[in-house]
Amino acid sequence: MIEHMFEHGAMPPAAASMAGDPPRVERVRELRQRIRSMQATTLDSRLLPTHSALAPLLPGGGLKQGAAYSVDGSSALLMALLAGPSRAGAWCGVVGVPEFGIEAAAGFGIELERLVLIPHPGEEWLGVTAATADALGVVVTRPPRRASDAAASRLAARLRQRGSTLIVLGGWPQSEATLSIAESEWSGIGAGHGHLSARRVTVTVTGRLSGRPKSARLWLPDAEQRVRRADAGTVDAGAADGMARERVWGRAG
Repeated sequence: MIEHMFEHGAMPPAAASMAGDPPRVERVRELRQRIRSMQATTLDSRLLPTHSALAPLLPGGGLKQGAAYSVDGSSALLMALLAGPSRAGAWCGVVGVPEFGIEAAAGFGIELERLVLIPHPGEEWLGVTAATADALGVVVTRPPRRASDAAASRLAARLRQRGSTLIVLGGWPQSEATLSIAESEWSGIGAGHGHLSARRVTVTVTGRLSGRPKSARLWLPDAEQRVRRADAGTVDAGAADGMARERVWGRAG
């Protein structure tokens, strides 16, 4: 019903039975309130924390509640971004990303007991995303197609109303910031032997209002499977153009 109303602006005929069934309506309201109250025990700010290696790159140093962010194609970068809110107590949902691995998520520090996976939302992916944002603090989605400007605006209004944060794998209008990996280098392979053990990347964040992009070198992950900074500090992406660029061994995965 929520999905239909979001997409079409009207209640479907089949929803009349639910609307006239106070126990069912009250149960939905109670479940939503329970999730919100559990999050409220640890989240008392309009800014959600993210990984300390990524925070200096983001506008405000964290993820804003009620805002949307774009991640350009990297599942590892997505998980690093999601780990901070999850550890801080936020319930997180992942919509339309069937390859999202729970073992990898746990390795990045995402709390699995507060993780909801909806791998195949079908054609109503936008409505499912909106309905998930009604109940959970952070929602990840990967659009199978471009959303209309009107639908994106309705979802933005829903996020502001509920105080939820949206992270989109791919481009999204009105994103607070876009995160991408500009360079990637794996280590661990020798002359015909060894295995991939660590990955060093350049992460670039372009803010909607902040002007020039910011970049930093990160281990994603290092040889001990930790995400950490690999450089001395954050630099403007424009200022890094004249710096020596390392050979790219692989792209974000």
